[in-house]
Amino acid sequence: MRPKPFIPEFLGKPSLVRDKNSGKVWHRCEMRTLYADTDRSQVVYHANYLRYFEFGRASLMRDASYPYKKIEDSGYVYPIIQTELNYYSPLFYDDLIYIHTRPARIELVKVQFDYLITKEDGGEISCAGFTKHCAVNNKGLPVEIDARTIQLWQEFPDS
Repeated sequence: MRPKPFIPEFLGKPSLVRDKNSGKVWHRCEMRTLYADTDRSQVVYHANYLRYFEFGRASLMRDASYPYKKIEDSGYVYPIIQTELNYYSPLFYDDLIYIHTRPARIELVKVQFDYLITKEDGGEISCAGFTKHCAVNNKGLPVEIDARTIQLWQEFPDS
């Protein structure tokens, strides 16, 4: 079953939008799909959506003044331990897409980001999913989430 279209309501900050259907606030960034992202059937290859998720996640963190470089410099790494992707409509070469990302769940050593990818025209959702990450130190051992990440989860608008 296809989800309802994403209908953005722009908030004070250009990168924050509220979906009028769900009421949730999302960080929004845009990009164009590359020719290299497509497969023989001329649609974006399914695994490339994870790259788009990463782009959205990195953009959100950068806009929150806490880019991954700072996270790693502070001794933390957040490798992905689980993903989920649901595909609804294909993307093609040179499509302008919006990547919507939001902090979702936070646990003692795990965080989750949720994503929606929409096409420029009409808010049709092409893909929705999440990535779950585990906080580890520079030795690869699980550790509690760092204080700045906890603060980001707490400060991100809920709705």
